[in-house]
Amino acid sequence: MIQFSILSGALRARIPVLLAWEKESGFFNAPGKAWEAARRQMKEEGFEGKEAQAAVAHPQAVERAVALGLGNRTEAGAETFRRAGGRLARKAREIRAEEMALEWPRTLKPEYLKAFVEGLILGSYQFSRYKTQTADAPKGVRKFDFKVPPDFLTAARSALKTAESYCEGAVLARDLVNGAPSDVTPKVLADTARKIAKGPVRLKLYTKTDLKRMGAGGILGVNIGSAQEPYLIHLHYKPTGKPKKSIAIVGKGITFDSGGLSLKPAGSMETMKMDMAGAAAVLGVFSQIAKINPAVEVHGIIPTTENMPGGRAYKPGDVLKALNGKTMEVLNTDAEGRLILSDALSYAVKQKVDGIVDMATLTGACVVALGSLVSGAMSNDAQLLEGVKEATEAEGERIWEMPLVKEYRDDIKSKVADIKNIGGGREAGTIIGGLFLQEFVGDTPWVHLDIAGPAYLEREYPALPYLTYGGTGLMVRSLLTFFKNP
Repeated sequence: MIQFSILSGALRARIPVLLAWEKESGFFNAPGKAWEAARRQMKEEGFEGKEAQAAVAHPQAVERAVALGLGNRTEAGAETFRRAGGRLARKAREIRAEEMALEWPRTLKPEYLKAFVEGLILGSYQFSRYKTQTADAPKGVRKFDFKVPPDFLTAARSALKTAESYCEGAVLARDLVNGAPSDVTPKVLADTARKIAKGPVRLKLYTKTDLKRMGAGGILGVNIGSAQEPYLIHLHYKPTGKPKKSIAIVGKGITFDSGGLSLKPAGSMETMKMDMAGAAAVLGVFSQIAKINPAVEVHGIIPTTENMPGGRAYKPGDVLKALNGKTMEVLNTDAEGRLILSDALSYAVKQKVDGIVDMATLTGACVVALGSLVSGAMSNDAQLLEGVKEATEAEGERIWEMPLVKEYRDDIKSKVADIKNIGGGREAGTIIGGLFLQEFVGDTPWVHLDIAGPAYLEREYPALPYLTYGGTGLMVRSLLTFFKNP
């Protein structure tokens, strides 16, 4: 992680960062004739302060500086500064700049500083566990100083602390998602939960023997073809004093999805290490929840297994019984996420929570509908959904509500069991998945987030420089924000 300092005195001799609005002269965080001359020079070279711009300046005062365009002042928000931080991270790596400094104007809100730091940390992220390291590889920013007015110190330090915590959780989630599937197994998720469980965070870990005793037929059915043991992980945070409410977050934890006997094509398996991104998000949140100390009780529930073919694997035509007693006819073993979530959601209801938010890389249909940058959302409770939506908007993680069309419920009626795990055709695949999950939440307020697109990016988007190839750590920051005011 980057070493940050927030100072009110003079900055050390490092590469300064200059900020510019579009259609305005000068750098508004570095007034003076020397800086104005640099802006004029850069304008001749095409720098106009547009949001997507980052350029190297050579003013008289220092050897070099990095200029960031922020776009139109009237349209700026936290996301503007999050993206600016990400662009700075990319530019710093490009020019091999390791020590930088920025004079932060009083006119910019603390939440903008938080967002800028998030962009800088997340944009600096590189997953290099399996790469041979060379001595001359560009390392990017290692030290970063902010200079702020004395009366802004407390707010700035609080914003920095929050940003560092959020990013630490997101980076943990990214690392888990990016790890090779033979290295990140259900046991590794369980071991990660063990490390997280300290202080106000407690852990209950249910093994295969426990799951048999409990009747968790969804998890056990999907697991039977795998050599890896399954788990149901239950992390529990309880604040001091009476909690405002109790919320469960549930994350799908398929550490590798082959499709089972309904085998995926080879190309579709290449990224299926990411099918536990929901579980990674839960672990990322719980790694930081004690630091933000919300006044809400939080349960983190992860059903985890592989979905593999083999002589013992569950078969199309099998009937599984979920933890709540509901029977499920399996017609496609590649619709396995909803089967393990049937047990996890049933377990969450048993905790008598005030609301449930589940996150799952559930359907390819959601990626077709919304692309790689937007999650689908379905809910039985408008108030809970609105709270989640406000948090995701604050953190730049977009969701789009999709309807739970009750008439489609007939598509999952089974002739031999209570429900079947797929619909009758290709239509409304994402909604069908949501309707299946709704069968296991009863009357508990619930939000389902289908994160199949933005949880793992197979290409980078220049307009979103803080998102790198691979795992994005999606929903960690949003849920931490949500718990501050659920």
